[in-house]
Amino acid sequence: MTVVKGIPLAGAELKALAKALKQKCGVGGALKDENIEIQGDQREMIKAELEKRGFQVKISGG
Repeated sequence: MTVVKGIPLAGAELKALAKALKQKCGVGGALKDENIEIQGDQREMIKAELEKRGFQVKISGG
């Protein structure tokens, strides 16, 4: 499970980002308590996509 935290979006924008990330990775996921959860270890793909959209990304965990 890959969890994306701290995205400065809310509501429909956050939901749209979650949907786009799930489609990019080709997996399922969910939006829970302002966190985007994506199935599997998708850190590198999500990092690249978020940086492309202008977000600063810090990977944690291992």
